[in-house]
Amino acid sequence: MRGHVARKGSRYYAVVYEGFDAFTGKDKYRWHAAGDTRKAAEKLLGDLVKRLHDGDYRAPERITFGDYLLERWLPTKRAQLRLSTFSSYKNNIELHVLPHLGAIPLQKLQPEDLDTFYAHLLTDGKRNGAGGGLAPKTVRIIHGILRKALADAMRKGTVTRNVADLADAPKVRLGGSREMTVWAADELRDFLATIEDSEWYVPIFLAANTGMRRGEVLGLTWRNVDLDTARLTVSQQILSVEYEAKVADVKTSHSRRTIDLDPKTVAVLKAWRRQQLERKLATGRRKDEGFVFTRDDGGPIHPDAFSQAWERLVRTSVFRRIRLHDLRHTHATILLKAGVPVKVVSERLGHSSPAFTMTVYQHVLPGMQADAAAAFSAAVFGLS
Repeated sequence: MRGHVARKGSRYYAVVYEGFDAFTGKDKYRWHAAGDTRKAAEKLLGDLVKRLHDGDYRAPERITFGDYLLERWLPTKRAQLRLSTFSSYKNNIELHVLPHLGAIPLQKLQPEDLDTFYAHLLTDGKRNGAGGGLAPKTVRIIHGILRKALADAMRKGTVTRNVADLADAPKVRLGGSREMTVWAADELRDFLATIEDSEWYVPIFLAANTGMRRGEVLGLTWRNVDLDTARLTVSQQILSVEYEAKVADVKTSHSRRTIDLDPKTVAVLKAWRRQQLERKLATGRRKDEGFVFTRDDGGPIHPDAFSQAWERLVRTSVFRRIRLHDLRHTHATILLKAGVPVKVVSERLGHSSPAFTMTVYQHVLPGMQADAAAAFSAAVFGLS
């Protein structure tokens, strides 16, 4: 044994002997915080001594948590993550983590530090000046980032334990933490009629009639639209990466899909294609990246511009306020209420499975089950 367990106050430490220090002329010991139980300290000491014997032991370095995240860990992830994911990691670390945890030495970071940090984010985590807390799902995402970073540090011997595993991250309600708001079929029809003269009518119409995500609508190219067979293929999207519009792969492998179009949508897209070509000829614009929806110079539209336009149109209308993403929920809800099989809806939306679709849209299912019970009774007993 080349170490021992020690206690200071209510905390236990695994103390490892690192050899003779010729400079001071004394034996050198390293203290590793192990928590508030002797059993945890003994386990940690055993792990450290084994590493020492195996040649894997690495003395702790004097580096802050913030420097570790930004200077060591995050750069190694750039080549492994999608641009949007890397940007999200970087923004969350810079915006939320660094101001509260960045100055803490990496070796001294405790589970209680993370617990306090998460509690702050839930009550006062918004940084846009409006005040208020972040959604539990957002805090859970930040927790996931820190957990991955500390897992890598532990795997490489920079820390002896992953304190994020011991922290209490907020629970997220299955199916999302936000109450879903959707329009009924007549509300959607009437709203589309009121914005028919708007420059945003066609992208909004397409989103409403296909259930495509915002980025998928903006990333759609004409080569992926077959108006003769009334189908389009979703293969890429436009994302906001460090405030710039970037072309990226779709969200998941299931998001890569083919969507059938109804005659009305085909007619709207045909008229839009003619209008787009006429505008290009009139302006003499040469740049053409093939997007269905473009800026005046032919480049892709920034996702935030689409959302802001939606907000203006809904705010100045008489209709209930819903988000642009709620058009996707509206599309799914209308289909499910119309009796379209869950599997078909799931494939249309690009979900991972019908089970996930049922979880997200469980608010629709009670009414559908009542209809199913009535239909069964009518078929078997002739009752209505």
